[in-house]
Amino acid sequence: MKNSIYLKDELKRIDGRGYKAYKDIQDKYDFNDYILSIDHVQGDPFASPSRLRVIINKSKAKFPEELLNEEYKKVAVSDFLTRLFYTNVNKFSEKIFGSGKSGLISISRCTQEILERTSIVINKDNIEARFYVGFPARGRTVLAKELEKILFNVIPNIVANTLVYENINKAKIINRIKLVEDQEYIRTKLKEKDLIAFIANGSILPRESGVSQKPLIYSIPFKSPKTLEVELDLPNRGLVKGMGVKKGITVIVGGGYHGKSTLLNALELGVYNHIEGDGRELVITDNSAMKVRAEDGRSIKNTDISLFIDNLPNGKDTVSFTTENASGSTSQAANIIEAIEAKSKTLLIDEDTSATNFMIRDDLMQKLVSKEKEPITPFIEIVKPLYSQKDISTILVIGSSGDYFDVADYVIQMDNYEVKDVTKEAKSLMRGEINKRIKEKNILIDINLDRRLQKGTIESTYKGVKIKTMGVSSININNENIDLRAVEQIVDNEQLNAIGSIMKWIEDNMMIKNLSLEEAVNKAYDEINKTGLISIDKTKGGNGSMSLPRKQEVMATYNRYRNLKVK
Repeated sequence: MKNSIYLKDELKRIDGRGYKAYKDIQDKYDFNDYILSIDHVQGDPFASPSRLRVIINKSKAKFPEELLNEEYKKVAVSDFLTRLFYTNVNKFSEKIFGSGKSGLISISRCTQEILERTSIVINKDNIEARFYVGFPARGRTVLAKELEKILFNVIPNIVANTLVYENINKAKIINRIKLVEDQEYIRTKLKEKDLIAFIANGSILPRESGVSQKPLIYSIPFKSPKTLEVELDLPNRGLVKGMGVKKGITVIVGGGYHGKSTLLNALELGVYNHIEGDGRELVITDNSAMKVRAEDGRSIKNTDISLFIDNLPNGKDTVSFTTENASGSTSQAANIIEAIEAKSKTLLIDEDTSATNFMIRDDLMQKLVSKEKEPITPFIEIVKPLYSQKDISTILVIGSSGDYFDVADYVIQMDNYEVKDVTKEAKSLMRGEINKRIKEKNILIDINLDRRLQKGTIESTYKGVKIKTMGVSSININNENIDLRAVEQIVDNEQLNAIGSIMKWIEDNMMIKNLSLEEAVNKAYDEINKTGLISIDKTKGGNGSMSLPRKQEVMATYNRYRNLKVK
């Protein structure tokens, strides 16, 4: 391995040459305290920045082993160090001259959620930081002295103040681990107590704005109704009280702008752990919970939606339903079936983003249009059998359809962000007509979920497989765009990078095995659990930026891919 003195000499040699001369320094260099690996050099100063790694041995980083002896602790430390690296880039950067992206230094920009990432990788022997640097140039001429400032001044300062334990705020990193330990403890208690969610008293649920995930200052803290309050004795925080959402069917009601959707949004993102100061640190939801909605225009491939839609006038098969342009009702039906296929045990639904004819069919409409003429069995008639037969719970925000009180186990009212248990009042208003209808129909939940993934779903061109992501809303595979705006629990662009890599890994490794879609995705997660998220990264130099999605989001992406091949 070359040393840092050699790198400095090489920089002097290529100074003033054409930009491609930077390729000569693509290598690993020993900086005594760490190794600097220049994995990939950008083609010109306006291209995506060069990819670098710093590799520091654990014996020099000196992080106590008790901070890294559990997988969730490694994730917490990695997340903390990524955020610290990002902060230190701004703190220690110097003025760098040049054109294009000259002097840019970047690492993953973390969201409010604590995710497993490839930005900081902790393995048996080392801690690796993976980041980007824009190699400086004047026009397309190498500015080696400017790069020398970055590699010999800026990065050593960032490394020393990010990856060496004695130089960082120990109380903060320990508190982060304690927080995650408490969050994971609550997740175990959900199952023990037959809960699907927990919201601690004092949580701040409203967000700063529609484009910000930071908490709203001066908002009303969450407080559980006494009838729904549970106590948990956390390992670090001690006794915490809050609202436990029990298994079954929970309906959230209230006037407009009183906090119904805010509560649901907090619950849908409760599948992730959150950083301190977020306000939702102790809002914890069943890991498998899936937000579903209507999604006009999406494609559906060989999905059994017959539970909801059958006897279509055109005779179209709904046991293996396929369309390139789904309606609101067919898309919502498919979204629920696909969530069940992905082993979701909790459905989250907002009436505002649902198809009306899918959610409800009132008595007057039943009298006017006979059931033989209506192919849709509304969700209100399915939601109870889903729980009683398949142990699938549902949380619904309902603003206008009081019939759902009949099937609800719990009714929660949001009144100016105050939470009230109004179950008894809601039940007293019902005549039992919906439950009578369900009993008469005697619905049996029997869904065909055995869709086999076929080779060629992702076809390699002569240039290989090209995957691009756009924010958190879409991923493009070989110029075929996959619209993910309705997959609302994707919170980070780097999750899409990981989804693309997972889909490519499955195409390369699993297609000859005739696996179901879920089995194939599970195999990818087995590989990730065994060898790390970075192991499926096929980026040149192995330095792509990824954060781990849930398998539900991976399967949701497959299901919206118009080239999906399943039978």
